[in-house]
Amino acid sequence: MSGAPVQLEVTRVGRRGPPLDLPAYQTERSAGLDLRADEAVVLAPGARALVPTGLAVAIPAGHEGQVRPRSGLALRHGLGLLNAPGTIDADYRGELQVILVNHGAEPVRLERGDRIAQLVIAPVTRAALVEVPALDETARGGGGFGSTGR
Repeated sequence: MSGAPVQLEVTRVGRRGPPLDLPAYQTERSAGLDLRADEAVVLAPGARALVPTGLAVAIPAGHEGQVRPRSGLALRHGLGLLNAPGTIDADYRGELQVILVNHGAEPVRLERGDRIAQLVIAPVTRAALVEVPALDETARGGGGFGSTGR
C-alpha cells in the first residue's frame, strides 16, 4: 500500500439489532470496504430498495466515499446499484444507505448482515471553472457516444 491510511470515523445508527461487523477490507489489497445490510429485504425482479447499513461516517475533507456494487451479487443474482458509483460527500453525516436494484429474473432475499456493496475512499480534486469564448480544437471535437469506433 502507498501512504498512510485515511482515518475514517464511524458511528452506529439505526439500532435495528445487535451491532454488525464494521466494514472491512476482505484482502490486503482490496480497494473497497464491504458494507452490510442492516435489515432484511426481498427484491422482486425489476424492483429497487433503499437498504440501510446502520452506519454513519465522517469522511476527511479532500476525500469522498464511492459506493460501488459487489461483482458476486451482480453475477449470481443480477443485483446492482442504480447510481453506481454513489457519492458520499465529506460533509454528509447521515446513515449510509445503498440503492439496490434487481436486474435478475428471480426475487432475491438479503438477510441482515449480508454484504451488499463496497465503499471506496478516494481523493477529490476540485475544479476552478473559467469561462472562455470557445474551447480548443481536438481531433475528436464534439463527437461522443461511439464516435471513436467500436
